[in-house]
Amino acid sequence: MLSRRGLYDVEQSTKRYAKSPVTLCNLGVGATFGESILHDLPRDSTVVTKTTCELLRVEQQDFRLIWEKNKELMNDIINSCKLKNGFGPSVSATNTSPTKRPLSPDHPNPALPITESPSPAMNRMGWALRTLLVADNSSCLKDRKVSGKLIRKCAPGTEFVDWLVNLSPIVHTRAQAAGMWQALLEEGILSHVNKEQPFKDKCFLYRFRVDEDGTAGTPSTEDINAANEQIRESLSALFQRGPDATLRMILRKPSHERTTEELELVFEELLHIAALSHLSTSIKRELSSIIVFESHAQAGTILFSQGDEGRSWYIILKGSVDVVIHGKGTVATLKSGDDFGKLALINDAPRAATIVLKENNCHLLRVDKEHFNRILRDVEANTLRLQEHGKDVLVLERVAKQRGQHSAFKYTVMSGTPAKMLEHLLETRLGNQVGGVDPFLDDFLLTHIVFMPVVQLVDELANYFHCDVSDGAQTPEEREYIMNFKKRVIQFMQKWVMAVRHAAFDEPSVCDFIEDLAAEVEADPELHEETSIIHNILTQMSRYQDDRNQNTGQKWKLPPNGQPICLFSGNMTPSKTVIRPDDDIIFRVYCADHTYCTLRFPLHTTAEIIKACAADKLQLNRGPEDLCLVEIKSNGERSVFKDNDVSIPTGLSLNGRLFVSTKDHLDALTPLPEQEGATEAPEVDVEIFSTKELAYYITIFDWDLFWAVHEYELLYHTFGRHHFGKITANLDVFLRRFNELQYWIVTEIVVTPSISKRVALLRKFIKLAAYCKEYQNLNAFFAVVMGLSNMAVSRLQQTWDKIPSKFRKLYQEFEALIDPSRNHRAYRVFVGKLQPPLIPFMPLLLKDMTFAHEGNKTSLDGLVNFEKMHMMAQTMRTLRFCRSRSLGLEPPSPKSEGDVRPYISCLRVIDNQRVLTAMSQKIEPTRKL
Repeated sequence: MLSRRGLYDVEQSTKRYAKSPVTLCNLGVGATFGESILHDLPRDSTVVTKTTCELLRVEQQDFRLIWEKNKELMNDIINSCKLKNGFGPSVSATNTSPTKRPLSPDHPNPALPITESPSPAMNRMGWALRTLLVADNSSCLKDRKVSGKLIRKCAPGTEFVDWLVNLSPIVHTRAQAAGMWQALLEEGILSHVNKEQPFKDKCFLYRFRVDEDGTAGTPSTEDINAANEQIRESLSALFQRGPDATLRMILRKPSHERTTEELELVFEELLHIAALSHLSTSIKRELSSIIVFESHAQAGTILFSQGDEGRSWYIILKGSVDVVIHGKGTVATLKSGDDFGKLALINDAPRAATIVLKENNCHLLRVDKEHFNRILRDVEANTLRLQEHGKDVLVLERVAKQRGQHSAFKYTVMSGTPAKMLEHLLETRLGNQVGGVDPFLDDFLLTHIVFMPVVQLVDELANYFHCDVSDGAQTPEEREYIMNFKKRVIQFMQKWVMAVRHAAFDEPSVCDFIEDLAAEVEADPELHEETSIIHNILTQMSRYQDDRNQNTGQKWKLPPNGQPICLFSGNMTPSKTVIRPDDDIIFRVYCADHTYCTLRFPLHTTAEIIKACAADKLQLNRGPEDLCLVEIKSNGERSVFKDNDVSIPTGLSLNGRLFVSTKDHLDALTPLPEQEGATEAPEVDVEIFSTKELAYYITIFDWDLFWAVHEYELLYHTFGRHHFGKITANLDVFLRRFNELQYWIVTEIVVTPSISKRVALLRKFIKLAAYCKEYQNLNAFFAVVMGLSNMAVSRLQQTWDKIPSKFRKLYQEFEALIDPSRNHRAYRVFVGKLQPPLIPFMPLLLKDMTFAHEGNKTSLDGLVNFEKMHMMAQTMRTLRFCRSRSLGLEPPSPKSEGDVRPYISCLRVIDNQRVLTAMSQKIEPTRKL
């Protein structure tokens, strides 16, 4: 309430003076009261009018919406109002008490379990942790008095966290430990003593359920030994559950309780939910504050019935539901990732079907109608549409600026025509008045090739730079405006060259335009201050041209025995040598009878030309329209190339071969006999090399391959090389390296008949993964661990049983890190804390690119969807960040008897899973029960 007129008394009854309330203070015009509705608190005082009064009233729902959008400002206002209105400290403390607040029924209590009973695995883990805590004489579990009541075996959250961090080396941070305890709390194994708090690394008291029930006894020596064994085997599983439990806890909080860090965590999660992919980034960011987690324990529960009012939109996180329509029965079953209920919510229509839970313990995300409609209204209110000739040409969104910037708001680009976005960029993101880092410019430079080819971009820039050519007399203001635009074009070119490096000079028109700019700058005194910029650009261009001339005629060879691509000189590891589109490559093309011809073509050659030339040499007397170029993999799978595909030889799998065939004889194509065997490699025993040496030289080799991959290749790979007529050879070679490392691990183990040698190899490869992780070669780390988890290796139970527990535990930690659940959350959290240089897990970056591409349209109502470009540029910037510092590893002391570098550049690999599994069965047959 806000007083506009009149006087009021604020009264409060006490136990001592129950019949005569005490007047706490008097309120007049401008005073506010009633802020307790924010937290659903009961009124702790009475407001009585003394004169005729006028008030402005804000309903609870509207007040909460205002609060959510202006938390910092509202907090200051409310605090100042309390002081101005005369409330004392005790009243203020009552109003902000976090423990007495009843939660809104729309938000499940994050202090309560999400299941009716714990899962057996979590029950065992809770038992093991409690057993070790009770057995520890210095344990934090103690009897404590709380408000005069004795609470058995409880401890503060801070001490629970301290104990768990000290228990295991896999728990690196207090936040990880808190998440693990929250995972136990949401299963009902642990709880806050008053059932009012989720797990927090604070002084709130928690205890195990068995101590609450009084059903637990003192553990025996056997119990303690069993608990230690349980912890060794299962703590990593609890570690994996921690991040998900933390996220669920946040999603069960009311909106106004979610911190900025928590909102960012939820937002990042929403980015990877397919059901939300069609929504703009701004809507997802708004949803992060109001989306709610709810769980349902029993199958058969009716979520809503046909004909009900549409109040919420649901997304299934776990479990499944049946869609039931009167007279038709179950018409569909929706599973994890699907959504339902949005249509009735948007159209304000009754539910068209009944939703029945099909499984126990279903997890859902819920968006309520009032919040969703409010978000849509707010986004539309903050949207600015610029039109030309009655059509939208630029759509901007007003977003809050960061602290320290001059004005309260700025506009970011959501969509637009290519030309209008370029104009907006030159006007607002370049010039001396622009400060700070703004992603729009960098996003445009990294992704413009999708919607604005280089030739078109150069033409537009030339038009802006020469805008004064046809003008007659100019006023001083007009001249100043024109010169500022010329300077911005020069600055744009500088930013472009810095962002994409040598790729900016691949198009001859760019080099011609730069030389034109240099001539203009030299001739026009008003542009002399841009001389240093243009000289820097010219220096970069000269280096590019010198490098290009030096490597002209570079030839590559794809060996016929499955070895990696190499320079024709035979050098397997050219230091940071980039494969260029006009480089030649020598390769074989086979036909159905396994005869072949050897071809030499530039890498940008299309599949259509290759198949025509191969057919001619192999004397296949058929027209081009009847022929196709196809890869036959070692397992017999076929992959047919489109006529406009380029970079064909570098895109082959490890043991793949290129065939030309008539379309009606594709089924007759079979792999070459040698494809089922291992690729040719030096006959060297891997045991003669020290593990650290192997990791070091693998990292050096991989770094050179990673360094050669340009950010544009991610776009070419995602949209299709044929759309750009560009090669992805460097990316192809790097991806092939991942598969090579992965299958090398499997191959080395299954070709070793001696169990003692296999045990030694497993230990060596687990250590290799550890060193790769230490060197921040995460691509190789993933390859090694995935090789160890391959079915042909993981089934070797007799071998694994002989591995020391220390190595098994280390391997479990690595498995937890590569766990793909929740969109590789464990890896993303880990890599987010690293500093460059590092080699990222490339397949995940490509997955992010594909998700952004397939989940978002490139064009919206004839305009470029620039939010999609921003998402893709974020992933492309990851490559730049990882390589922002040069690799400077200290080489280990040489201990090997041979040279490790040739060995790691050409590994022995079998990539046929059927063959690998058969070899695994041979060395360790399945035991018959």
